[in-house]
Amino acid sequence: MARHIRATDVDAVLAYGGFEPSEFDPQSGWTPGYRVVQSGRRQVNVFHDGAGEADGLDAYRLALQAAGFHVIPDQQPGGGRRRLHITRH
Repeated sequence: MARHIRATDVDAVLAYGGFEPSEFDPQSGWTPGYRVVQSGRRQVNVFHDGAGEADGLDAYRLALQAAGFHVIPDQQPGGGRRRLHITRH
């Protein structure tokens, strides 16, 4: 069973790995980067905003797996955004 996980822990790994978080500008849209979202006590979702979604998610997956997280690539229901489900076992 998955253990408790915090979005801040996932964010710290990505930031330490040199990845930049995304930011939204109302005039120009999303700057490319990651976004970490808590999804309950045992799961965190990671998204890539801006251009290069597939490459960004793959790079995040590798960094998070190297840090010992369990990473499952996924897509939101109905053909929505791609994301990573992050858990700890």
